[in-house]
Amino acid sequence: MDEFQEILQDFLVESFELIEQLDQDLVELETNPQDLDLLNRIFRVAHTVKGASSFLNFDVLTHLTHHMEDILNKARHGDLIITPDVMDVVLESIDLMKELLNTIRDTGADQGIDVSACVARLDAKSNGTEAPAASEPKAEEPAPVEVVEEPEVEEVPAADEPNYDEMSEDEVEAEIARLLAERQEEDKAKRKAKLEAGEEVPQMPDAEEEPAKAEEKKEEVPAPAASAIVPKAPTQPKRQEAAQEEVKAAAPAKSSPAMVEQTIRVDVKRLDHLMNLIGELVLAKNRLIKINVDVEERYEGEEFLEELNQVVSIVSLVTTDLQIAVMKTRMLPIGKVFNKFPRMIRDLSRELNKKIDLEIFGEDTELDKSIVEEIGDPLVHIIRNSCDHGVESTEDRVMLGKPETGKIILKAYNEGNHIVVQIDDDGKGLDPEMLKNKSLEKGIITEKEADSMSDKEAFALIFKPGFSTAASVTSVSGRGVGMDVVKTNIEKLNGIIDIDSEVGKGTSIKLKIPLTLAIIQALLVGVQEEYYAIPLASVLETVRISKDEIYTVDNRSVMRLRDEVLSLVHIGDIFEVERIIDAAEHAYVVVLGLAESKLGLIVDSLVGQEEIVIKSLGEYLKGMEGIAGATIRGDGGVTLIVDVAALMQMAKTVKAKPMIESNAASASKEKTKASDYCVMIVDDSKTDRTIMRKALEPMGITLIEAVDGQEALNILKQGEHNFDAMLIDIEMPRMDGYTLANEIKKYNKYKNLPLIAVTSRSSKSDRMRGVESGMVEYITKPYSSDYLASVVQRNIKFKAELA
Repeated sequence: MDEFQEILQDFLVESFELIEQLDQDLVELETNPQDLDLLNRIFRVAHTVKGASSFLNFDVLTHLTHHMEDILNKARHGDLIITPDVMDVVLESIDLMKELLNTIRDTGADQGIDVSACVARLDAKSNGTEAPAASEPKAEEPAPVEVVEEPEVEEVPAADEPNYDEMSEDEVEAEIARLLAERQEEDKAKRKAKLEAGEEVPQMPDAEEEPAKAEEKKEEVPAPAASAIVPKAPTQPKRQEAAQEEVKAAAPAKSSPAMVEQTIRVDVKRLDHLMNLIGELVLAKNRLIKINVDVEERYEGEEFLEELNQVVSIVSLVTTDLQIAVMKTRMLPIGKVFNKFPRMIRDLSRELNKKIDLEIFGEDTELDKSIVEEIGDPLVHIIRNSCDHGVESTEDRVMLGKPETGKIILKAYNEGNHIVVQIDDDGKGLDPEMLKNKSLEKGIITEKEADSMSDKEAFALIFKPGFSTAASVTSVSGRGVGMDVVKTNIEKLNGIIDIDSEVGKGTSIKLKIPLTLAIIQALLVGVQEEYYAIPLASVLETVRISKDEIYTVDNRSVMRLRDEVLSLVHIGDIFEVERIIDAAEHAYVVVLGLAESKLGLIVDSLVGQEEIVIKSLGEYLKGMEGIAGATIRGDGGVTLIVDVAALMQMAKTVKAKPMIESNAASASKEKTKASDYCVMIVDDSKTDRTIMRKALEPMGITLIEAVDGQEALNILKQGEHNFDAMLIDIEMPRMDGYTLANEIKKYNKYKNLPLIAVTSRSSKSDRMRGVESGMVEYITKPYSSDYLASVVQRNIKFKAELA
């Protein structure tokens, strides 16, 4: 039984590998039906699977592949032309073969799947009239449908074959023996000629052929040629046929036998165990390097230090090389995923009645096995969307002056420690306004969000759950459950999604994914005495900013990073770690990117980049929100590894907090009394000024009012008051709030004066303009009196600390 299981396992591995390539070969054959070499290669695969399944008594699989082989055999001899309709049935049979192999893998038998309908369609296509010009070759082949072993008797001319139907069984056996003897003599003559010519003669076919012939003589059963004549042979001929198929399966490898001999199959569990051991070695290397640094500081000038440094360098170098070598053993070419898409594009183009070509580049690019398995589903959804929503119909493309055939380009390439998978199409592109309108209809976003949304943010709407631009639900799309799967899977891999699109030109989607997830590069950051490791794959950049570059918009901390506004949150606020930041120091911001989202993470210190090994937290600590695992630093300490996806979700609920130490309030109180503080209220509405006054009067501060920006600027120029904050309306006569803020910032003495916008304009563009003009806070009407008082008090104290 163990021997049978081993044979069965080898059969499944080989069959899955063979059929995996069939999809791509058949689609290529459809576009180039005259390629005889390709057709013969496909026929050999079908023939090999049929022979092996027959040997193992998988009758359903044998029955199906036999009838599929008939079509391929007729196509090889010109009796049938491969049309799209014929290919549909052949591809259907390939899908059934996959299902049968999966059933065999799970149950050990090929029962439970009905192939009769597919077999009937295969026979109908095989006996159809698609190729009337093939009548002449038929005259040379008197045998009807059962000529399935013809490749093994091609050396015997068909015209010289006797009429086997009129011969007795003994005469047939004698004829078989004669044919085998002739073939053996011919093989010996060929081998002798090659040896005399000094050519290398492959031994593998002979080594398998001789036992097969010995078995034939021992059991006195018909040779493979007889199986074409006597299809209902007993079990022994099946075994003999399989032996011959093994010889044929090995035939394509004759040109490079060394490649076969140097390849072995290794259980994935062994590779995983090996990777775990390498991880421990990497941790030990990091500790050794740290100890070496400590020893150098303690025993500076000692002779043994040079030798110690050499040993540490060698261990570090060998460990790194060993790690790379082991990682490469887990690497698979991304072509394993890419190869299924030509078939998918072919089926979708027929289903959608479109003409679509797929171009693939970089299929040799390698990825860790675990990532290759995870990236398949996202690519399927993206490419299906490109076919359905991206590429226009043939009629529409002609009207737009585009080529009738749409083009989808799928390529992969390395970029640092990442691999980039890019999917481009030349379709109609993404219309930001249409995406916003669809999202509004489905209640995914609000009108306020739509008004303030950039084109890039609008493109990201396609990843929202439930979003779809399809007019109706079809088998291809329309349910709104595709692209959100893409986002979820890419985030799981710590990947980034970037979309570029132009209406009428097409769309480009880039997936940036780390090469491996086992041993990763991380950025170590510090908060007080705590350390955290952030996967470097999710770190876009780090910046150092001053405190006056941090603004508050809608009770959220933000900063301006080149041409975009970035949300800020302190890592200590997320993990509830006590923090104290000196107002005179700069803040460090780690810019995180995940899928289409970005976040600025404020940290106390940047420790540096380090290679880390991800360790599980164990049964009791697993499931901690925001923590993906732990690692051991070079000094032996344990550092928590940040789960970037969870952290970005947690950051959405964290409100803005003062970026100064908590005892700053008491310090400001000791400095002076409340009545010495002065705030200007600038608003053209007397009612609004009254509301603000009533909210601030309980604080005991001095309040000065101005009816518009021009009057406020004149009061400032007079210099009679030393203002600690200004509340500014946006919409005012003579001079609006934006202009006033710009004018105030021109004076050095008002550089640190907090300008607080109080307005009913709440769009993102208005808030952005306020930040650009120098506003530090943006309060939207209506507001509570307590909230206004707290904002003013916070900014007064902040200005006092800066002073």
